[in-house]
Amino acid sequence: MTAALSRIEICVFDAYGTLFDFNSAVARHRAAIGPRADALSEMWRSKQIQYTWLRNGMGAYAPFWQVTGEALDHCLEAHGIGEAGVRDKLMGAYLALDPFAEVPSMMSRLKAAGMRTAILSNGNPELLDPMVAASGLGDRLDAVLSVDEAGVFKPDPRVYRLVEARCGVTPDRVCFLSSNCWDAHGAAHFGFSTVWVNRAGAPDDRLPGKTVAEVRDLSQLPALLGIA
Repeated sequence: MTAALSRIEICVFDAYGTLFDFNSAVARHRAAIGPRADALSEMWRSKQIQYTWLRNGMGAYAPFWQVTGEALDHCLEAHGIGEAGVRDKLMGAYLALDPFAEVPSMMSRLKAAGMRTAILSNGNPELLDPMVAASGLGDRLDAVLSVDEAGVFKPDPRVYRLVEARCGVTPDRVCFLSSNCWDAHGAAHFGFSTVWVNRAGAPDDRLPGKTVAEVRDLSQLPALLGIA
C-alpha cells in the first residue's frame, strides 16, 4: 500500500482515457474512415480537450456532447473527410466507448473489498449514462458525477468540489485517478490524493499539484490501495 492512500474511502475516476478508450470510437469505424483514422482520432481528442479549456476561459460552458461534436466537425474538415454518415457513426460510438481491458476486473476487486467508487467526468449525463450502461460497469459504481452540474469543465476547482458535495467525503479521503496529466495535477492541487494513469508513457506536465503515484494502467490500483 502507498502510505498516502492509507486513509482513502472512495476512488474517483475520470472517464475518457482513464476507464474508457476514446480511440475505440474511431477504431470501430476505421473501414469507413480509411488511412486517416488514427490521425483523426488523435486530433479529435486534442481538439475536444482544447475546446473545454477555451470555453472555461471564455465563460461559455456547453454540454460535452456539443463540444465533442464541434471538435469532430473541425477535425473532419481538417482531414477532408466528408463521406455521408461518418459523423453520425462516430458520435454514436461515443455513447458506448469500450472500457480498457483491465477495468472490469479492477472495479470488481475494489467492489469486493468494500471500496466506494465514482466517476467524475467532463461528460454530460446524456453521454455518460448510456456509456456506463453499455459497459456493464454500473453495478460497480456508487456515483457518476458530471461537470454539467457545476457548469464548468475541469480543472476548475468547482468540478472537484462535486465529490464532497455528492459523495459526502472530504478531499483527503479521495483517491482521484486520471490519464490526463493536467487533470491529475488539477485534482491534486485541489486536495485529492491523485494517481496519474500514464497509459502513453508521457512526460509529466509542469503544473501545480503533486501526484502521489504514477501507474501505466489501472491493474496496479488495488495493490496501491493494499487490496489483495
